[in-house]
Amino acid sequence: MAVSLIIGSQWGDEGKGKIIDVLAEKSDYVVRYHGGNNAGHTIKNNYGKFAMHLIPSGVFYKNTKAIIANGVVLDLEVLINEIALLKKSGIGLTGRLFISPRCNLIMPYHKLLDKLYEEAKGNSKTGTTGRGIGPAYSDKVSYNGIRLGDLFDKNVFSQKLETQLLIKNKILKALGEDALSQKEIEKQYFEFFKKIKPFVVETYPILKKATDSKKNIILEGAQGVFLDNDWGTYPFVTASTVLSGGATAGCGISPKKINNIIGVAKAYTTRVGAGPFPTELTDETGEKLVEQGHEYGATTGRKRRCGWFDAELIRFAAEINGFTEVAITKMDILDNFSSIKICTGYSLNGKKSGYTNGDTNFLSKVKPVYKIMKGWMKPTKGIRNYEELPENAKKYLKEIEKQIGVKIKYVSTGEERNEIINL
Repeated sequence: MAVSLIIGSQWGDEGKGKIIDVLAEKSDYVVRYHGGNNAGHTIKNNYGKFAMHLIPSGVFYKNTKAIIANGVVLDLEVLINEIALLKKSGIGLTGRLFISPRCNLIMPYHKLLDKLYEEAKGNSKTGTTGRGIGPAYSDKVSYNGIRLGDLFDKNVFSQKLETQLLIKNKILKALGEDALSQKEIEKQYFEFFKKIKPFVVETYPILKKATDSKKNIILEGAQGVFLDNDWGTYPFVTASTVLSGGATAGCGISPKKINNIIGVAKAYTTRVGAGPFPTELTDETGEKLVEQGHEYGATTGRKRRCGWFDAELIRFAAEINGFTEVAITKMDILDNFSSIKICTGYSLNGKKSGYTNGDTNFLSKVKPVYKIMKGWMKPTKGIRNYEELPENAKKYLKEIEKQIGVKIKYVSTGEERNEIINL
């Protein structure tokens, strides 16, 4: 396996956690390298059902070490709650969880500003998760960030916080919010730090040694390709780089060390929040996908928008990320559809078009071009052998491969860890 990078190929919620959990069994390390607790990877295993937001999904295997690398922005309260939940469930983390001191912190003012910015936008709101992710990354790139490592020196942390509150309190007051107290924040964050300090260590040497020793490493992507800050449906995107190239900046592993890049996609398409969605279904079929797929966000609880599989999107995602293989999830959700559509491209004003032919405004106007496939109307849930799939299900998967130009390696047929086909 060596180094495998797993990336969501749509707008997030593709089932990356399930694929990571399956592959982590044979991995030495699983690494989160970007995003924050705006990501939610749902895992169902022998320990129970977990929605992991910061700690890498592969932590459930006792021989697998978990790394939260420098590219992640940290909400310390969320992190502490996850650690407590795992310990309560019998998952030991001592000597297995490592957190980079280079991680930027999500501060109380980031969450407030996230909410206030959205409110100020009115009908033009972006639809953020409200977790403070965007403001935290904004501070990071504008040299105003506070890092986890700053908490090792109380004077350094206090000085940096004082500077930020001089700026942030003025903005908060201007937007109708009360000023924040430095003493209260310091007290809270120093208490937080006591609880996670044993896990804080520079992660680069660990990963350097692991790659030099040919250890099996999974790089765990958060969100999805079309939420990427550069190549997604801007401004309805996330603050970090989602693409495969972001892994080097986010954890320090050279691109030359990455052997496999696995794109994860649902057998249909979903999206949370605002932004263009060419194959969206707003009719009874869309509602059927919502209910049968239990399409509610693991992070926000928001109802997901649903639509048919968009091969135009996945084709682009495969090209820009260099996918070596693809995993298709939630195959079983399509079991009760007599006909299923695959979007093979777009048209605008009668002319053939594609994802890169325009911006977000352009994508909101395009019409999907569909290929209609016959449904299989038979249960696929729990199938682990490709030969046992209904013929029309096999045809559906082959058509997806043909359209996106990448081989399908995994097909998930249910929530459980073992409900998967390995091709």
